[in-house]
Amino acid sequence: MRIKPEQLSGVLQKGLLPVYFITGDEPLQLGELADEIRKSAKQKGFDDREIVSVETGFEWNKLAFMAGSLSIFADKKIIDLRLPSGTPGTDGAKALINYCERLSEDTILLITSGKIDSKALKSRWVEALDKQGLVIQVWPLEGQDLIRWIQNRMQRRGLVIQSDGVQLLASRIEGNLLAAAQEIEKLYVLYGAGNLSVQQINEVVADSSRYDVFKLMDTVLSANVNRITKVLSGLRSEGTATPIVLWALTRDARLLIKIKLALAQGQNQETVFKSNNIWDKRKTLISQALKRLSDRDLNHILVTSAIADRQIKGQQAGDAWETLLTICLMFASSQFMVNIS
Repeated sequence: MRIKPEQLSGVLQKGLLPVYFITGDEPLQLGELADEIRKSAKQKGFDDREIVSVETGFEWNKLAFMAGSLSIFADKKIIDLRLPSGTPGTDGAKALINYCERLSEDTILLITSGKIDSKALKSRWVEALDKQGLVIQVWPLEGQDLIRWIQNRMQRRGLVIQSDGVQLLASRIEGNLLAAAQEIEKLYVLYGAGNLSVQQINEVVADSSRYDVFKLMDTVLSANVNRITKVLSGLRSEGTATPIVLWALTRDARLLIKIKLALAQGQNQETVFKSNNIWDKRKTLISQALKRLSDRDLNHILVTSAIADRQIKGQQAGDAWETLLTICLMFASSQFMVNIS
């Protein structure tokens, strides 16, 4: 069965299917659709999960083996198959067709892949997946589809806005859903749930200082201590809200923890980066931070971030900006963290 992305929630409410195939070149939608399926499956007892990335030299006979073996800790599992190229090749096509002919009620196969062409959509292996489960194609959103996506995203955060404000946000993010999600998150952090005016959106989304928050994170991840102090001071003098700075810091701390966990489980680094929307120059910055910071370092950053959050809310004494500087320096130098422990 082939459905649109927005139909997935309704289909999942009716029950689980043995096979899900999500394909497209919009990473945020791909990731969130897969998350929704995994969450629904976990609620139904599919607690075990095997993640497989199909790289050059992958042996497709492993798929049948995984389908036939259950963990000693769980009776049901998800096979999370990542297909970056969008095509499984001859051996993979045969393996997927054979899998669909021997389904198990205790196993769900979730496939996420890059965009595939119209010819591949008519191939036997896609038809086999379609017959036994769901096929979802993800397309870049434009026009009214993009407007509806932004409106739904804001509603989920409890943000209420007039159509002019939605149009303004849509025009600024130029179809980049990841950028839109970040802007909506910043609006929520800054103003909380409730009504938003066009002026509020214009101030936050159009303010050039929003780019400086991301410049700060690039500086933090590169461990440039002198520039960290300069950029953070600039944000403070420009009147940038402390919750936005803290949001950026905690977001990247949690991202590094998530990536470290995935790599520790044996996942391919390039695949992990792609699934977490790490592109281009940030790959180097993230790689440097992963080598520099331990799990303990990152947990310490989150603990200190909680202190900053209480200071911002007036629930704890201290200067929130000084604590934010401390957090930045924690990112930049593990030795610094040892000294203040």
